[in-house]
Amino acid sequence: MPNPSTSFFEALGRRGHEALLEEVTGTIRFDLTHEQGVDRWLVAIERGDVRVSRDGGEADCALHGSRATFDRIVSGQSQLYPAWLRNEIRAEGDLLLSRTFLRLMPGPPGAQHPRDFGRERRRAA
Repeated sequence: MPNPSTSFFEALGRRGHEALLEEVTGTIRFDLTHEQGVDRWLVAIERGDVRVSRDGGEADCALHGSRATFDRIVSGQSQLYPAWLRNEIRAEGDLLLSRTFLRLMPGPPGAQHPRDFGRERRRAA
């Protein structure tokens, strides 16, 4: 059974195009440590077209941290930015690119987009 981080990156790779990233071009490498070693994921974004691979290599931005921390983030139990402030995730390179990637991170379980929430409230009234 894959862990939450693996599931997140595999699903991200299947999406293909992300409208939220249409103004973005760059590469982000994730180095996620665990007991057996390091999982490396490379996310390449070109004007919203997203490709994900297990390649290491050079990237415009690199994020380093434990796989357990990233599992909590992609499960919606924690958030990337506060984890970075707590030094649980370290970033190097193009930090603006890493901040832009936050748009793809899931929210807490049960969270709704503000517009969807507003529509439901209007219907209920």
